Amino acid sequence: MDVTEVLLPGVGLRYEFTNHQGDRLGVVARRTGDFEVVVYKAEDPDAARTVLRLNAEEADTVAEILGAPRIAERFADLTKEVPGLLSGQVEVRAGSPYDSQPLGSTRARTRTGASIVAIVRGNDVIASPTPQEALRRGDILVVIGTCEGIAGVEQIIQG
Repeated sequence: MDVTEVLLPGVGLRYEFTNHQGDRLGVVARRTGDFEVVVYKAEDPDAARTVLRLNAEEADTVAEILGAPRIAERFADLTKEVPGLLSGQVEVRAGSPYDSQPLGSTRARTRTGASIVAIVRGNDVIASPTPQEALRRGDILVVIGTCEGIAGVEQIIQG
């Protein structure tokens, strides 16, 4: 399936595709973290009707239900529009002082300015993990921040 990505300056990104019934659909990922699902009118391909509005938590829930392992990819795409902001991945390796510890105990954001926005655990994605979420060996942390901030999170996690 072809998905077209359109940068919406100051707004975010819009993903568009045509479904199996021929309907043209779009998902607007706003910089605020909110999302809109839109359907384009057949008679006017530039006019769209909003079908659904979701906040970040609701969108993450829908993504988990639909089995969206692309969450890391989405964050990587969103960072393209903000110079200096990057996404990275940090693995919780054997011997990490944070294996079996809650995410909040790392104080990663306070210490580095970078945010852990998701945890990839096997085939599961924990989007917007809470500070109480226990880290496990083998978890992949999706981190958004500067290059230095991401490197700082890696140093913290590896001990």
